[in-house]
Amino acid sequence: MKLVICEKNISARRIAYILSNGKIKSTRLGKIPLYEFTRNNETWRIIGLKGHIINLDFPTGYNKWNKVTPAELINVDPIKKVSEKSIASALKSLVENSPYLIVATDFDREGELIGVEIIDLLKTYNTNLNQIKRAKFSAITNQEIESAFKDLTEVDYNLSNAGETRQVIDLIWGAVLTRFISLATHRFGRDFLSIGRVQSPTLALIVEREKEIKNFEPKKYWKIIAKLKKDISFDATHAKDQFWNEEKVKKIYDRVKTTKTAKVKKVEKKINREFPPSPFNTTTFLEAASHLGVSAARAMSVAEELYMSGLISYPRTDNTVYPPSLNIRSILEKLKNSKFSKEALEVISNGRNKPTRGKKQATDHPPIHPVGIITNQKLTRDHLRIYELICRRFLSTLAKDAISEIVNAFFDVSGEDFKADGYRLIESNWLSIYTYYKEKRKILPELLEGELVNISKINLKEDYTKPPPRYTQGSLIAKMEKLLLGTKSTRHEIISKLYSRKYITLSPLAPTPTAFAVIDSLEDCDVVKPVMTAKLENDMDQISEGKKTLEEIVDESKKMLSKVVFSLEKEKEKIKKSIKNASRVENTIGKCPKCGNDMIVRTSKRGKRFVGCSSYPKCNNTYSLPQFGGIFATGQTCEKCSGPVVKIKSKDKRGWELCLNSECNAKKPKSKKN
Repeated sequence: MKLVICEKNISARRIAYILSNGKIKSTRLGKIPLYEFTRNNETWRIIGLKGHIINLDFPTGYNKWNKVTPAELINVDPIKKVSEKSIASALKSLVENSPYLIVATDFDREGELIGVEIIDLLKTYNTNLNQIKRAKFSAITNQEIESAFKDLTEVDYNLSNAGETRQVIDLIWGAVLTRFISLATHRFGRDFLSIGRVQSPTLALIVEREKEIKNFEPKKYWKIIAKLKKDISFDATHAKDQFWNEEKVKKIYDRVKTTKTAKVKKVEKKINREFPPSPFNTTTFLEAASHLGVSAARAMSVAEELYMSGLISYPRTDNTVYPPSLNIRSILEKLKNSKFSKEALEVISNGRNKPTRGKKQATDHPPIHPVGIITNQKLTRDHLRIYELICRRFLSTLAKDAISEIVNAFFDVSGEDFKADGYRLIESNWLSIYTYYKEKRKILPELLEGELVNISKINLKEDYTKPPPRYTQGSLIAKMEKLLLGTKSTRHEIISKLYSRKYITLSPLAPTPTAFAVIDSLEDCDVVKPVMTAKLENDMDQISEGKKTLEEIVDESKKMLSKVVFSLEKEKEKIKKSIKNASRVENTIGKCPKCGNDMIVRTSKRGKRFVGCSSYPKCNNTYSLPQFGGIFATGQTCEKCSGPVVKIKSKDKRGWELCLNSECNAKKPKSKKN
């Protein structure tokens, strides 16, 4: 009998369907689905897990925060605990007859670790279990699955050790640092704070960018823009572009403002080849998804579901180069029978000789690409948008360069030089497939050297320099990748964690007062600097390659952590005071309409949040609150009753404004975009 272990039930069911040619028998072991079939006169059983069913934790007694100091916790060895006992029980009954075990979890660090955890667990049930193989695949398609199970390989213990190293380090660092800051600030329960080896330097990036924005001093400048017309209207800007001296620009403007014609001095034309984008890896995919307004966490979740449904390849990859083994023609033939048939036929008949390629090449998984077409699947709007994004990106990497004409026209306006830039698309090619780029430059009319062009109007435009933009989720993930903060599998989770800890708002990515307080109080601590975290990431890569061991990297990380805790202890009072002040600012949602003092978000003895007057017990004015979602002050009062108005935001959902006065006629929420 062959027993196949998959990471989740949905992938187990699909793999069973493929290997059995659809002739599967679905049963249950307790509440756990099991898929059985006969293949080559042999009984197969396939079961899905729920990701990790074995988790790390500290031994009983060490979870009492007030009895074990953060420093003591550093050298306590975590233990493994079965978190899904019903699945473990089902597995126990399946290995009684020493089956041939095949690990078919996702092929990456986490997937390999999940597989090894199950192997170790099953060996405690049956010590004779020694026929163990690994099925490696990058897509759940007939061809990939059949090939993977035909050419089984060995379990990669170096890869699983790297995954376990991360698990151990993240548990110890997270528990120790979170315990420290929670004890220091007396923040427990639902509103506890945390520090982490990846989340803290990531939060520091957001805080530093916000400081740049707040400290930015706008500088005034002027532009002189002439509106010209020859068949069509177009703008020409003074050749100097930005003027910083008001007196000088006004002299020039006074000289040209009544001019009625511009003389064409020179016209430069250049044929430009526009190269298609490189294939998607996880980071570039999440960047692109963020431009569609899909959060990183949501995009990753949707991509994983599309992967398990057999529609796209594995979405966790660093690779930006299609491997020679990838049957691109086969994928195109499938897409011919989809809504992308026009684009697929274009690529087949008039595509480039070789696909584009990015700078990163890896051997674990290919870049993200479509592997199947939508038939009877019931997909949400987000699933359809993400699938389309991946299909269009894939097709664009196979399309020819776009050909455009760039025109630079130079004019004389009363002795002053002006310039107009034009753009004309000659052959759209990949741009007609990957339709997410928007060209701002416009077509210029045909201009001849020496001719006069009418001027409709000349304007003097006053403007100010702009601060750097806030990070989007996509640009933050790209920055994290550059600084080696986290991995392709965890970066989107870090952003979600920062939001759940109330360190940031999601739209835009802006830090809360608490975030400022935490990062400012840790400014001299290594935990907010990416260098240390990047070193640990590199060390875990070394474990994957068999060059270092789990034990030595964990030991090294504990030494780093001891230094961090020592430096934090010296700053405990500063941290406590800073965060306490920030929390009050953050939890103040407006003025009390009865007495004029601050209204503050509080928590009742039953753990329910509400808004109460800061002058209690002199003023007992209170308002109830929704128990879920972020609460943000708007600084506004209700036009009907003068009660405070807050904005309620839930992750990945639209925000809405709410008057807190339950008796107000204007209480109905008004939906708004984030």
